[in-house]
Amino acid sequence: MAVLCARPLSFLSGYSNSGAMAAALAVSHRLRDLLTWRLTALTQLGPNLSLRPMSSSAQNEASRAAPSEAPDHKYESLLVTAAQKHVLHVQLNRPEKRNAMNKAFWREMVECFNKIAQDPDCRAVVISGAGKMFTAGIDLMDMASDLLQPQGDDAARISWYLRGLIAKYQETFSVIEKCPKPVIAAIHGGCIGGGVDLITACDIRYCAQDAFFQVKEVEVGLAADVGTLQRLPRVIGNQSLVNELAFTARKMMADEALGSGLVSRMFPDKEVMLDAAFALAAEISTKSPVAVQGTKVNLLYSRDHSVAEGLNYMTSWNMSMLQTQDIVKSVQATMEKKDLKSVTFSKL
Repeated sequence: MAVLCARPLSFLSGYSNSGAMAAALAVSHRLRDLLTWRLTALTQLGPNLSLRPMSSSAQNEASRAAPSEAPDHKYESLLVTAAQKHVLHVQLNRPEKRNAMNKAFWREMVECFNKIAQDPDCRAVVISGAGKMFTAGIDLMDMASDLLQPQGDDAARISWYLRGLIAKYQETFSVIEKCPKPVIAAIHGGCIGGGVDLITACDIRYCAQDAFFQVKEVEVGLAADVGTLQRLPRVIGNQSLVNELAFTARKMMADEALGSGLVSRMFPDKEVMLDAAFALAAEISTKSPVAVQGTKVNLLYSRDHSVAEGLNYMTSWNMSMLQTQDIVKSVQATMEKKDLKSVTFSKL
């Protein structure tokens, strides 16, 4: 913040006479003081900030949105639509198979989220399941040949083959985490096995009241190997509960998921949940993409590093990102009492 306040704003360079410079400096001081006050106020709000309901404008925009199929996203196991401006909706789209994860899914998720990461028009993503449930997990019938009949002439070569296969499957969900756009998981019905791996790689999780979560792998004779055991403890912060879920494969119902912190909100049904998820995505999409995507990158870095390392990384990050025009635009809109939705931010 000290760097920001001490640094002259770029729009002052056009002033040449002393009177104009004095006026410009006065505006600069007002901007600086307002920005300082805004950031201080947000800090003082603390955890209550996350409980603030979505603005009515964001909710209205979400409810008016008419989805259309997103160009360049043609898949066998996924359906990607442009839910509204700057928001994509990724659906697991095998409802007749309870959205079980077949070979195409493991490949297409990587392709899909790599494209989204590079899409300058997308600022937020909602991921959900078509049909009666989020996902039944891995499609054992379709995947049996890879898992039960691995290639290789001896134990060493079979192991090398399986190592590469597992790493490839891990990337299916890590790609969600690596995508700089915030990803909101909207879960209804069962979220089983690989579904838990998927949602723990997302940034925000909402669920319907009929949702349940199950770390199913021990019931089919293996340890979960594509993200749950690594991410779930960090998500809910309760190692005893994680161990219980992973050792027994018992179901965690929606109310327990809410109480444990696995999801941040619970809704009476799928439709209400999706409306809320799109409203949240709409709200996020009105903010500076430089600020939002930078926040995601630094939150993930800080999760895996010490406080000192996270602060040092943040210093290096913001030494360049504080030079964005998004700050000037955001503060100007606040001073003029304009809705941030009216501000046009450059694509990113």
